[in-house]
Amino acid sequence: MSQFTVSGTFEARDGQQAFERSVEAENESVAEEHVLSQFGAEHNLKRTQIEISEVTAA
Repeated sequence: MSQFTVSGTFEARDGQQAFERSVEAENESVAEEHVLSQFGAEHNLKRTQIEISEVTAA
């Protein structure tokens, strides 16, 4: 598995909040899904409230 850095924004109470997360995944698509799942669980957000702008291999 490879290390990926996923960055983007999500809807917070104060407006858009930027984030950058490192995850271990098989490919970029799996890394995106993992981050969407984590933010949904941690911040009670729907996938439509999270915008991923970049996924890079670290």
